[in-house]
Amino acid sequence: MLKLIAIGLLSGLFFSSTFVLNRMMSLEGGHWVWSAALRYAYMVLFLMIGLPLFQGGAAVRATLRLFGRHWPFWVMAGSIGFGGFYALICFSADHAPGWVVATTWQLTIMASLFVLIGFGRSFPGRTWLFSGVVFAGVLMVNLTQFQIGNLQGLLKGALPVLLAAFCYPTGNQLVWEAQQGRRYLPRIQNACLDNPFNKVLLMSLGSIPFWALLLAVAAPPPPSGGQLVNTALVALFSGVAATSLFLYARSLARRASELAAVDATQSSEVVFAMIGEVLILSAPWPSGMAVAGVAVVFAGLGLFIHFQERGA
Repeated sequence: MLKLIAIGLLSGLFFSSTFVLNRMMSLEGGHWVWSAALRYAYMVLFLMIGLPLFQGGAAVRATLRLFGRHWPFWVMAGSIGFGGFYALICFSADHAPGWVVATTWQLTIMASLFVLIGFGRSFPGRTWLFSGVVFAGVLMVNLTQFQIGNLQGLLKGALPVLLAAFCYPTGNQLVWEAQQGRRYLPRIQNACLDNPFNKVLLMSLGSIPFWALLLAVAAPPPPSGGQLVNTALVALFSGVAATSLFLYARSLARRASELAAVDATQSSEVVFAMIGEVLILSAPWPSGMAVAGVAVVFAGLGLFIHFQERGA
């Protein structure tokens, strides 16, 4: 278990780079649309280079053929799960510190429940109670950013992350439902989908029309050299390193309690993002109420772990 947690924490460290680097680019004047779109451009590039090395060219060609056969579905899933999700995350970086965004992002735990209910699933009542504890902690953190007369700034910093927390699980669940042959969705059963990185490539390719449309509508000024480098780092650290470590840790888990522990380590990105902003961006230390809010979030996540362990 200790090894799994250590690997999970390392992945959380790499994941936290997303929030710190996005905030850095925002403070340097980089447009949020480029911060979002360039990440997935780099992701497609990295995956197209890396996947043939690990799977062989035939597997990648099969994945691309799968995209071609069901491209409307992949555009829908990629636009929601990757496009809408990350565009909203990057927009919020213009209006809130990265650690606040990272904390608010923990609401994806609650949002996932609503998404799954929308697809016909149900949960024990106490699951909602644990989600409510997480929500209370997130609310405490965001209230520390509230200033009289700055309600608009608070909404621009928190509301987009809340919407992103729904977009991400919706896109992923659409893929899962298509694999199960759900009505109104194409039935997609292919060995390519056994590899999670192939799914990432398929959804990244599907998000390209979304990014093209967003760039055409927003018409942002050209990205700076620093933004080009930082978005590549986000794609490398978060999209490749963190995802690889996280999936590796999950593959080593043998019980539900171990899976729950690995998933919960991702909340460490809140702490890493907080420390990163203080050390790298010279941000002020959070207030006592903000730290208490983070502690409440961790308490809610701890309840999830305990619940999973009892059900293992």
